[in-house]
Amino acid sequence: MEAKVFFGSNEAVTGSWTERCSPFDGRVVSKAPHCGAEETRRALEIAKAAAKAAKVSTLSQRCDWLHDVAAKLREQKEDIAKTITDEVGKPIAFARVEVERCIETVTLAAETMRTMHGETINTDAMPSGRKTTAFYIREPVGVIAAITPFNFPLNLVAHKLAPALVAGNTVVLKPTPEAPLTAYKFAKLFIESPHAVKDALSVVYGDAEVGSTLVGSDIPRKISFTGSVPVGNIITKSAGIKKVSLELGGNAATFIDKSADLDLAAQRCALGAFVNSGQVCISLQRIYVHSDVYDVFAQKMAEATQKLVVGSPYEDDTFMGPLINEESAERALSWVQSAIDEGARPMTEVKCEGTMFYPTVMADVTDDMAIVCEEVFAPIVSLVKVDGFDDAAPRMNDSPYGLQFSLFTNDLALTQRAISELEAGGIVINDMPTLRFDIQPYGGVKLSGVGREGPRFAIEEMTELKSVVIA
Repeated sequence: MEAKVFFGSNEAVTGSWTERCSPFDGRVVSKAPHCGAEETRRALEIAKAAAKAAKVSTLSQRCDWLHDVAAKLREQKEDIAKTITDEVGKPIAFARVEVERCIETVTLAAETMRTMHGETINTDAMPSGRKTTAFYIREPVGVIAAITPFNFPLNLVAHKLAPALVAGNTVVLKPTPEAPLTAYKFAKLFIESPHAVKDALSVVYGDAEVGSTLVGSDIPRKISFTGSVPVGNIITKSAGIKKVSLELGGNAATFIDKSADLDLAAQRCALGAFVNSGQVCISLQRIYVHSDVYDVFAQKMAEATQKLVVGSPYEDDTFMGPLINEESAERALSWVQSAIDEGARPMTEVKCEGTMFYPTVMADVTDDMAIVCEEVFAPIVSLVKVDGFDDAAPRMNDSPYGLQFSLFTNDLALTQRAISELEAGGIVINDMPTLRFDIQPYGGVKLSGVGREGPRFAIEEMTELKSVVIA
């Protein structure tokens, strides 16, 4: 099926097309028009013109709009889940979960916006003040440029579109080139809704030319980007005076204390390391294990990993499908081989067949190995032996990234220390750092990004406060 460009509420095509092939079997699964700077500027101008109407639309209309999208999404759940599987190779069971999460994200955005409000201010609180009627209100920023990645091609789009549109903004979306049809089908639900604000959403497809045109334009007031650190750096340097949210890379770590439930820890760590083939910003990559339980945990981790079903993403029981492309698989293999050359020991079979890279547990890893220093974005997890939390915490923090960390322990005092001492946007206790609820604030520190997502927190970043004084 072909995706189409949306110039506001109108569908269009361009003169050239890009084909998307399945990462699993190489079939052509979708086509999308290839856009450039001209198409991007046209979409931005439409968004700019529509911003005034979007701002004065009623909140009830916008909430009804999102609820209508959520209802239609539920009706089309299986079709959209299969589209996700076709385009990015996500196992169908997890693609269905992504659709469900998307429905929740859209619904949450609508319900959250109903309760967002300003406050009155006591202007006579200090001697220099005097009694007035003073308050602030929340207004949409205007035009938002949204750029999304391949690993959650539906729900991460929802985390940008739903808060932006329900807050009264207009949006130009550049979805990942790996999943144009997923984005098109989702955007179509917004645009064809009877509650839609006319021309509030545009969708353009393309590469760096589209992205740089969006970021460099004076029209957007806000850039919302999820992707790599190098691109995030480019955005911060070229965006100018705009509001910018960046959800970038991660190098998630956990600590296994000697008091932890090792069976639980191994099961959850295997899930956290290998779900979506490790292609998650908060995918578990580093496991620091107390030396007293290191050998036992390593064996349990290997056993839990070997139980995972790897295969066709179209089978209901498949846990792990292909990586997004062969280049990613080759890079993952090089990570593992480099670690082996440096003295690390694989606890599971190292196996790669085309885009299928099997889950790999590496033991005897040290901090100076590249496999723990950089984001691998593949189904590889490293075990590092430590003397305790005092040894683990500085190592966990010794990373340019700080998205999410976790801790497995039954020691309350250690839990309190970890919450205070670990440098990350999120801390999880007795579960994988990959655990994320869409209602929460989500984002990182250091190179992991700037700003937060989650409906309430995204709405805050996609609106401006206006202060009012009636003297």
